[in-house]
Amino acid sequence: MNLLSSASVFSFYTLISRILGYLRDILIAIFLGASIYADAFFVAFRLPNTFRRLFAEGTFNAAFIPSYTSANIEDKKKGKKFADDVLSSLLLILLFIVTIVEIFTPYFIYIIAPGFLENQIKFNLAVELTRITFPFLLFVSLSSFFAGILNSNNKFAAAAAAPIILNVVLILSLAYSFLQGLDYAKQLSYGVTIAGIIQLFFLIYVTRKFYKPTLHLSLSLNNKVRFFFKKLLPSILSSGVTQVNILVGTIIASFQSGAVSYLYYADRVYQINLAIAGIAVGTVSLPVLSKAFKTKNVKKISDIQNKSFQLSLLFSIPASLGLILASNEIVTALFGYGSFSLNDVEMTATALKFFGYGVPAFALIKILSNFFFARDNTKTPFYISIFIVLLNILVSVSFFNKIGFIIIPIATSISTWVGVFIYIYLLNSKNILLLKNQLMINFIKILISTMIMSIILLFSLDKLANYLDYDYNYKAIYLISIVSFVGMFYLLSCYLFGILKLRNYKTY
Repeated sequence: MNLLSSASVFSFYTLISRILGYLRDILIAIFLGASIYADAFFVAFRLPNTFRRLFAEGTFNAAFIPSYTSANIEDKKKGKKFADDVLSSLLLILLFIVTIVEIFTPYFIYIIAPGFLENQIKFNLAVELTRITFPFLLFVSLSSFFAGILNSNNKFAAAAAAPIILNVVLILSLAYSFLQGLDYAKQLSYGVTIAGIIQLFFLIYVTRKFYKPTLHLSLSLNNKVRFFFKKLLPSILSSGVTQVNILVGTIIASFQSGAVSYLYYADRVYQINLAIAGIAVGTVSLPVLSKAFKTKNVKKISDIQNKSFQLSLLFSIPASLGLILASNEIVTALFGYGSFSLNDVEMTATALKFFGYGVPAFALIKILSNFFFARDNTKTPFYISIFIVLLNILVSVSFFNKIGFIIIPIATSISTWVGVFIYIYLLNSKNILLLKNQLMINFIKILISTMIMSIILLFSLDKLANYLDYDYNYKAIYLISIVSFVGMFYLLSCYLFGILKLRNYKTY
């Protein structure tokens, strides 16, 4: 397997999904702006979508792949039995969770958006929309199980492409609402759940070559399945610490009007960089890393660690600087239309800028946690993640009254960087981190390429400033052109430096 080619396949489908996601969010911004309807929908979507990200973007894989790989290496029938038992137990647990949330929805809304109580209309609307969207959790979590089967067999395309379905369905929901004069927020909420159902059946169909499920609905768990769920619970927080921090931010931001929407739009922009630099690399490296640990191949472990670390930095560092330097132009071009005012642009761009400082950390957390997950160790990442979340809450709450919602992306970036340094220290102390001197040399090359890219970016933004203005209708075309040109120049620079060649990322 080749990390770069596999990550590129994963990133390609993820990129298509995120582009469609941007189109979806542009339409939401046009029709809903940062209104109470937008805030209510984003909170209703945030709860199941946080679970989607937790399950789909590493958490389920982190617990499932090492155990499933181990069972498969031992015996194919044992691997099938293990997968059947996990699926059956997961289905029962998810049905229970969805039922509880549907019954006690107002209490959950109070927990994740306590500030909504100040506006009873917004609160009631959020409750109604959450009851419509929350079943999405059931379908998307089961989808993650089938994606885990595919990833274990080094098949990444279908799992990466599945989220495209959600964005297509939501875009169609907005178009249908516009044509029929229906409630945008409510139709979007129905679209979320419908997309979850379609996504699940798509992945069941694609996975049939490697696995055909046999359900045994029983509350009794064997030792292997019990061990899996024991690992899954801490990995929910440890692998998805960025998503947990975002959820914490939503809770705090609910006390400031429009802040939930500002954070949502900013989150949508930097998530594409995280998807490529952290999630894609982490997802494709975990199966081969797990096998290397099972076979105790130290040379291969070191090789995979260095290549995944380098690949993550290769994508995240230029993305970080790009978001910091061009945050205002990016938000203006993507969302500066219709009901999304100039003030909304400024608030969202400020949040995006501070999220930008944390992008390399958000990506590296995914990679570094894998070095523990591949060894079936989810406890250490769990404790680190608890510390990161508590630090985030402490900083956010301490300065929220003075600075407002903007402290949330600042606190998220700071706490995640602290987590990265804790990971590096612990991995070094346990002799698990086997990095080579060549990585530092390549890191310097990445920095040089990024500096050159940044100079070209600033020059392009200055020369085309009039075409990126809020009032210019075709600003998105110019932004895409600039990003494409600057991105190609960066990749060419990395290629000439010898750090973007396919043969450098082979894992065998």
